[in-house]
Amino acid sequence: MATEAGEAVVAALREDIDRLFDAEPDVRADADDSVHQMRVATRRLRSVLRSYRRLFDAEEAAGTEAELKWLADLLGVARDAEVRAERFTDLLTGYDRVPAEVTDALVGASRAAYTAAHAEVLSAMDGKRYRRLRTVLKTWRTDPPLAPELARDNATAVFGKVLRRDRKRLRTLVFAEPTATPADRVELLHDIRKGAKRLRYSCEAAATVLGPDATDLGTRAKRLQSVLGDHRDAVESREAILVVGAGTHAPAATIYELLADTEEAAAGRAIAHYPAAAAFISAAN
Repeated sequence: MATEAGEAVVAALREDIDRLFDAEPDVRADADDSVHQMRVATRRLRSVLRSYRRLFDAEEAAGTEAELKWLADLLGVARDAEVRAERFTDLLTGYDRVPAEVTDALVGASRAAYTAAHAEVLSAMDGKRYRRLRTVLKTWRTDPPLAPELARDNATAVFGKVLRRDRKRLRTLVFAEPTATPADRVELLHDIRKGAKRLRYSCEAAATVLGPDATDLGTRAKRLQSVLGDHRDAVESREAILVVGAGTHAPAATIYELLADTEEAAAGRAIAHYPAAAAFISAAN
């Protein structure tokens, strides 16, 4: 008997909800990489709700997605600060006799920002809003508000249609990139990255149903996401360095300039991989 779409999507939701719940104790303990893991689980859930939205009651899905976005944004502030601290630390190891003021302004400030953001996450997790979200997610885990008619359709057909739609959306963005102005290109590349991430997560949710084809497409989408993520990280790091270094004097100013140049080169190396990483989106389905 063919698997129903509702049954299949509930299985995908359950896996990501379990990931989120499993990460919570580690986030509370400030375990290494825990904020990242909880943020990924939250984003995966949002992505499934968006890509497979026609399988759910529209109003309830939109409400849950909005609450997941709230949680993801909180986690994102902490994660971004954590990433900056790690990146700045790695950058500075390549230079001898870095002035203490530079280390404090980059690494120290980022670590302080992480500490403050992590405290905000813990406060939110102890609050009523997060507890309500947890209760809602427990319901979604076992008895989500499915749209009865579509949920009974064949999972292979429904999931295949979702992947084609997400791929088409990404293709539109990729095809727009060559004609983008320099001013618009950075943000368009960011949108392409988000589109690749959405396609990746919809593929991963469909892997059990659609098999190797979905897995392969998801792998390619993940590669594109990673390339553009590396580019974005370098661009944002360079911008942050320039902001912090503005108005400083030698020798600190020289270090900031060198670090900014290093990140500019890193952004260039990352984007050089973009054409090859995006090539799959032009291939025939």
